[in-house]
Amino acid sequence: MANDPLITFTDRGIYCPRADVYIDPWKPVARALITHGHADHARPGHAHYMCTRSAAPIMRHRLGEITLQTVRYGEVTCINGVDVSFHPAGHVIGSAQIRLAYKDEVWVVSGDYKTENDGISEPFETVRCTHFITECTFGLPIFKWQAQPNIARDINAWWARNQADGKTSMIGAYSLGKAQRILSMLDTHIGPVLTHGAIEVSNGILRKQGITLPDTLQVTPELDLKSHQGAMVLAPPAALGSKWARGFGPSSSGFASGWMRLRGVRRRRALDQGFVISDHADWTGLLEAIKNTSAENVYVTHGYTDIFARHLNSIGYNAAIVETDFQGEDIQAEESEAL
Repeated sequence: MANDPLITFTDRGIYCPRADVYIDPWKPVARALITHGHADHARPGHAHYMCTRSAAPIMRHRLGEITLQTVRYGEVTCINGVDVSFHPAGHVIGSAQIRLAYKDEVWVVSGDYKTENDGISEPFETVRCTHFITECTFGLPIFKWQAQPNIARDINAWWARNQADGKTSMIGAYSLGKAQRILSMLDTHIGPVLTHGAIEVSNGILRKQGITLPDTLQVTPELDLKSHQGAMVLAPPAALGSKWARGFGPSSSGFASGWMRLRGVRRRRALDQGFVISDHADWTGLLEAIKNTSAENVYVTHGYTDIFARHLNSIGYNAAIVETDFQGEDIQAEESEAL
């Protein structure tokens, strides 16, 4: 085993042979290290799971009765000589980059990450390494995010205009991560905030962890929608345009996604407003994160892999593409999220 590479790429997922662990495997394995609770990274069927303490409640809710070991950020677990530790990725609450070190070889599997501090998730932490596995969901120069306070101003101004026009405002956002981020940005002096049940489940789990979120009211069949005109409604993207959404009467629909940066996406989905906000790093964030690791070897997954790897090689990195089964912020996956 002494000559085996510390990390290999298999049809089950990213694998560390010496420790006999997989990172975010997409097929059932004996031992899985999980970066965060989104469904494309935390899958059912593994015999043993390991994740951060703050990711555990969502993991247990989504996966049911599982054998789960939790760790604190920065805590080192030695597995057959390999030092394993989890470090904040800034993607969603509990998300982590996973560091694996053996002798002089240090790998970091970043999972999904966001370098901007959203005020809710544990802020991204640079982890120095020799090999860095990075996503590139938004790995094109066109993807550059505005500062969060500017986006909050735009959302609240849109809400206020809709309210003045007698309309309900409705934003489609992924139930774990994006929805809570937007919720934290809302000026609740404008009006009440209503939530779809899928989002309120995530809100409830996070509140039990001590995460402070503004007050919300779940939409139920018993709720008198007429008494909440001018409200802000947060719902999974798939709910936009549905019979459920039409029950609010006159409304204006918006969608919160990094894909709103591309012309035509909002128009094709018949949205009134698109807000460019993502829980993934933009082009600048990706390049800064990679540079700060000091890694010479970079492995690029899910996103604009060809273009991004080519750019990294042109500026001096040893970059290679790795095929994985992760989705990143996939526009189709967001829109088909179960209600």
